[in-house]
Amino acid sequence: MDRKQCCVKLSVQPARGLVDEKFTVLVQNAPPGSQLTVHALHQCEDGYTWEAFAHYIANATGTVNVSEDLSLGGTYSGVEPMGLLWSLRPVPGSKPGLRMRKMNVQTPLEIRISVYQGHSTEAFITQVPLTSVFVERWYMAPGVRRVPITEGGLTATLFLPSGPGPFPGLLDLWGGGGKLVEYRAALLASHGFASLALDYLTRKITLETGKMVDNQYFETAYRVLQQHPQVLSSRIAMLGLSFGTCIALKMAAYSQVVKLRCVVCISGSHVQPVDGSVKEILEYFQRNAEKTRINEENQVIWRDLLLPIPTDPALKVDVGRLQCPVMLVVAEDDQNWPAPESAQDMKEMMEQAGNSHLLTILSYPNAGHLIEPPYTPHFRASSFKTVGQGQMVMALWGGDTVPHARAQEDAWRKMLAFLQENLYGSTKPAATSLSHL
Repeated sequence: MDRKQCCVKLSVQPARGLVDEKFTVLVQNAPPGSQLTVHALHQCEDGYTWEAFAHYIANATGTVNVSEDLSLGGTYSGVEPMGLLWSLRPVPGSKPGLRMRKMNVQTPLEIRISVYQGHSTEAFITQVPLTSVFVERWYMAPGVRRVPITEGGLTATLFLPSGPGPFPGLLDLWGGGGKLVEYRAALLASHGFASLALDYLTRKITLETGKMVDNQYFETAYRVLQQHPQVLSSRIAMLGLSFGTCIALKMAAYSQVVKLRCVVCISGSHVQPVDGSVKEILEYFQRNAEKTRINEENQVIWRDLLLPIPTDPALKVDVGRLQCPVMLVVAEDDQNWPAPESAQDMKEMMEQAGNSHLLTILSYPNAGHLIEPPYTPHFRASSFKTVGQGQMVMALWGGDTVPHARAQEDAWRKMLAFLQENLYGSTKPAATSLSHL
C-alpha cells in the first residue's frame, strides 16, 4: 500500500460515550481487498498498557465496518462490534496477574484506536499507523455528582444522577478485595439511581484500629442514603458482588432497619453464620481453608470453601424470609465462589417457603466470577490481596473470554431493567448518553 496514494480514514461513533454504550468503528478509503489491522491501546492509571487488535480485509469499496465485518484473527474473531474493548489484554512483557479497573471515575477511559497496514500481531509500538483516533468512555455521565460520605464513620461515595430528583437509591457493595470501588456506582447513577459505593472491609477506621465493622455499619449506610433529600426513602435497593452478596442477603432477610425494594446478588452465596458479623463470616470461611485448591499454574481456587452447601439453618441466610424481589447472577464456571450450587439451594428454600415468585436467576455457562459492566475485559485470574492476612495470591476467577463478555452484556441489561422495574415502576428514567456531546 502506497501511503502517498492512500489516505485511509477512521471514524468511531460516538467518540465520547458511557462505557456500556456501543460504538461503531468505520475504516474508509483503503485499497479494496487490502489487509488491515484495527488496534486499540489503553494506558491504565497504574501505568500498565493494554491492547486489543483484529484482522480485517477491506471490501470492494475500501471499507471495514467493525460492527458488521468478520475479524479473521487477533484478540478476537468473528463479528464482534465491541471486541476492541472486551478483548483488551496487557501488552506482551507486562507482569502477570494484572486487572484493569478505573480508579478515578471523574476522568474517562481513553483508548487510541488505530489502523495498521497488513495483519500484524505484535510490536505495534514500532509501527506507524495509517491513521488513529482517540475515544473516551465514561462511567460518569454529564451532570452526575460525586459526593464523598464520612458521616456515621462511613467510608463511602454517593453518586447522584443528573437532574433535580429525588431518585431511587442503591447501596453498592463489592467483595473481599476491600477498598472503595466507585466505577459501578458511578455508572448506575448515570442510569438514574442514586448509588452509594460503600467500603466495609478496608474503611478508614478499620485500617487505623484493626476493628472490623458490625452489622450496624450497613444500617447506618442505609439510613444515610434513605435520609438524603434527593433520594426516595421508600425506594432503595442493594447490590452485592461476591462477599457483598453475604451482606446484601443478610440485611434483606433480617435487618429491622434496612427495608429494600429489591436485591441483586452477583457471584455470591447465602452461606454464612447467620448471627455472625463480618469478622465472624470471614473466620467461618477461614475454618474451611483446607478446602482451598491450587492448580498447576499456582492459581488459588476458593470455590470449595462453602461446599457442600450446609443443611444447618444457622449456617445460611433464610431466604424464605425475603419479601422483596431478588436477582441472582450466576457464573457457571465461577472458581471463586460456589454460586451455582448456592443459587440452586436458595431456589429450593424459596420454593419451600412459598416466595420463589420473588426470585430471578440469570445463569451463564463458561462465565467467570467477575461479572462486571459490559465490555470490561475478562480476567480468568489476577493478583488478589486477601483480607486480614494481607497475603498476595493469584486468584482463579474462571470463565472463557467470549462467553464471559456475552454474560456481562446480557446481565447488565437485565439488571438495569430489574432495577428500573422495581425502583421506578412504570416511570423509567430516560437513557443517558454522551453521544450528543
